[in-house]
Amino acid sequence: MPQDMPPVGGYEAVQYKRNIPARGFRAGYYLAGAGTIMAYGWYHLIVGLRERNELAREKMWGRIHLIPALQAEEDRDLVRRHLADQAREKALLGENIKVYHSDRYVRPTFAATPGSTTK
Repeated sequence: MPQDMPPVGGYEAVQYKRNIPARGFRAGYYLAGAGTIMAYGWYHLIVGLRERNELAREKMWGRIHLIPALQAEEDRDLVRRHLADQAREKALLGENIKVYHSDRYVRPTFAATPGSTTK
């Protein structure tokens, strides 16, 4: 039986080296890419924070400008309640009793009291 011989021209070369660029690993390119992505993210974060602060400032000033209108509504409600109390007092007692020693207006306080208390 004849012996197996190599093909004519020989076998192909065995690749035992790694297939990487000859210049080697350049960490600078990866750091530059990561830095660019992070700078983009920081830029959008700062823009978003400024937008949020501006919206909060606008909301605060909107509420500040509404305070006089809300105060006027509350004052109208207090006058209505005061006149209703005066009318109810006159209907029950026949006359209005002075509660305070002066004619100065004292803003009433309304507090909810419990119906029954337990000890």
